[in-house]
Amino acid sequence: MLSQQIPETSLILVAVLPSPRDLEIARVLGWYRMPLRSAPKVVTVDYLAFYQPATFGVSHRWRIEYYAAVRGHELTTRQELFKDEPEHPRAHEEYYKVQLGPLQQLETPILSERWRRLTFLYTTGALFMKAKTVEELVVRSEERAVLWHSLRDRAISNSIYLAQELPELALDPAILLMLGDFSRLKELPSEDYRVD
Repeated sequence: MLSQQIPETSLILVAVLPSPRDLEIARVLGWYRMPLRSAPKVVTVDYLAFYQPATFGVSHRWRIEYYAAVRGHELTTRQELFKDEPEHPRAHEEYYKVQLGPLQQLETPILSERWRRLTFLYTTGALFMKAKTVEELVVRSEERAVLWHSLRDRAISNSIYLAQELPELALDPAILLMLGDFSRLKELPSEDYRVD
């Protein structure tokens, strides 16, 4: 059930939820992790929506069933997040720990019409509230510049980034993919985009 209405102007980051364990961490502990090396430039968003890959099994894969309000974020190490895994190969790498409000379940999941290699995707509250498929979350070309300026302004107003670090218009294929231009996927390197 959709327990709260998301404002149309909300900035939402769709993020892959690597495993059911990560869903439990979000639900019980109220946080989500993003490796700094692969995190999007702007993590100051209003909500995170969680894309569930094949690790969630046939009946729950390739869809968004949950989302949560973002309460803040901090930079830490994987070792600080998982104290019981001190020997993990990425134990000393930096991660964003995104603090979450209560996990909300959608009344009707947002499905992927076909499998997507998705890590992060920005969208708006207006698109999220009416989407039936992941493809409907894509910000179309005429709205893309508005979304990019919103992301840029959000980052600058939160004093996270210097204005010169964020281009006036997103042209990089990886940035276009985050903004929903799946047609550019073939231009990206074929590395594994796992979040460990």
